[in-house]
Amino acid sequence: MKSTANLLGALTMALTDRIRGSTQKLLERAGESPAAIVVIGYVPGISVELLRQVLGLSHPGTVRLIDRLSDDGYVERQKAKDGRAVALHLTTAGTDLRANLMDSRIEILENAVESLSSNEQEMLGHLLSKVLSTLPETEMDKHHICRLCSTTACPDCPIRGNAI
Repeated sequence: MKSTANLLGALTMALTDRIRGSTQKLLERAGESPAAIVVIGYVPGISVELLRQVLGLSHPGTVRLIDRLSDDGYVERQKAKDGRAVALHLTTAGTDLRANLMDSRIEILENAVESLSSNEQEMLGHLLSKVLSTLPETEMDKHHICRLCSTTACPDCPIRGNAI
């Protein structure tokens, strides 16, 4: 069992490093910038507070992140419907970047399993769904775990809870 867990850890790190490297090439920023772009695209008009919770950042850190993404031309602030908060939206450039980020991520993940047969990939999918379904401890954990996920690639998310 320790060997399986260790192999899973090594795979996780290798894929994380590849995804991080790919997103840095596309966005030229590290940290939670790619996740912020993806999440804002999921929830146009999301508040800074909700984005902060999903990303697991402090409020000042989230504001600085939005400032950088806004300066880069990817995110714009608008008045929220209630007029008290700020609603975050992707610009056209941000929407294009989001598509590129998600395409790059899924390509890396598909390449990682391409040596498996179709049956093995299906079996792995079932096993991963089973493991993932046990991970979130809070409703916000689901959003944090899935912050870079493709909803089109995973329409039946195994993680319980509602999408933001």
